[in-house]
Amino acid sequence: MVGLHKSEFKNPVINWIDTRLPLFTMMSKEYGVFPTPKNFNYFWNFGALAMVNLVIMIVTGIVLAMNYDPNTGNAFESVERIMRDVNYGWLLRYVHANGASMFFIVVYIHIFRGLYYGSYKKPRELLWMIGVVILLLMMATGFMGYVLPWGQMSYWGATVITNLFSAIPVVGDSIVTLLWGGFSVDNPTLNRFFSLHYLLPFVIVGVVFLHIVALHITGSNNPLGIEPKDKQDTLPFHPYYTIKDSVGICVYLMVFAVLVFFAPGFFGDPANWTPANPLVTPAAIVPEWYFLPFYAILRAVPDKLGGVLMMFGAIAVLFVLPWLDTSPVRSAKFRPIYRLLFWVLIVCCFVLGAVGAHHPEGIWVILGRVCTAYYFLHFLVLLPLLGKFEKTLPLPESISQAVLPAAAE
Repeated sequence: MVGLHKSEFKNPVINWIDTRLPLFTMMSKEYGVFPTPKNFNYFWNFGALAMVNLVIMIVTGIVLAMNYDPNTGNAFESVERIMRDVNYGWLLRYVHANGASMFFIVVYIHIFRGLYYGSYKKPRELLWMIGVVILLLMMATGFMGYVLPWGQMSYWGATVITNLFSAIPVVGDSIVTLLWGGFSVDNPTLNRFFSLHYLLPFVIVGVVFLHIVALHITGSNNPLGIEPKDKQDTLPFHPYYTIKDSVGICVYLMVFAVLVFFAPGFFGDPANWTPANPLVTPAAIVPEWYFLPFYAILRAVPDKLGGVLMMFGAIAVLFVLPWLDTSPVRSAKFRPIYRLLFWVLIVCCFVLGAVGAHHPEGIWVILGRVCTAYYFLHFLVLLPLLGKFEKTLPLPESISQAVLPAAAE
């Protein structure tokens, strides 16, 4: 029939739908027969885990929003009511709160996997940049969500972080007033943050869609960092990687369940179980753990504006990473010096996280400045130089050449 898509599905209902709206054909093409490198390891599971986590956060967030009151006089009590009076409210809140931490763990591993295997290199530059946009949206969403319970750390965290924008010359104070909706963190601030916290996850869904489209156009990178040359180097995505992803998801959900049921407050701050009090400043104001490295970079610079610029620069440098790394070889498997520096960067990030959790005094100040200096040195100086001077190991001619002999041994 003229105008109808030709569907290959034998099921009459699916065929009827697919001829008019070829969703099943598209899914089969992109997630069924889509050619995928045959040498993926389990680090390639984390993209799927991030999508599962995003769905969990959206579903639990929608239900929590039905029972939350975005008013400074009632917000803390409404969270307590969710925990005590709403059916399974305690479970929803613990899943949502710990889901934020699990989301960042998964995404950080996903990012560092990309750094190790060179997934940001040509032709995947835009794919990488879209991923950095997703990270920024996650950070904004996570920060605003942390404010909503309206505990002590929520209030003072919002006050400190939003005040950072006042360091921007000329427009800084206006930006802070716009964020606050007034001249202090109060009810208009909470309303704005609640509205944006509800909206941004759906923006993330849209950007994730672009991320997946870009991935399916350029194809996936792989542990060897070489492009598949023929059909022998690839496998259909289904059933090989759907099963592999399913195994990873099951393990991930078990870890998630252990956290929710046995240590639900592990990542939380005890101060946030106290209602917000603008007249009592906590002894230490720290953000959630996933912001601590950036918080340490902020405090490493004595000047307020300089600290803000360095903090945002730590993210901005990731946008231009595809052009900073000048090496023609992608994977760290064939770059011995880069592999060593990668692990130095990992240690540096963990140390920055520890620095951000401590008072800026004594050895923590020195460690913060040294690690901040190395962070930028790694991306802005060492990577460009390595591309010119590093002696890399010989690359295999194809994925099959590297995989099949290993399997035969």
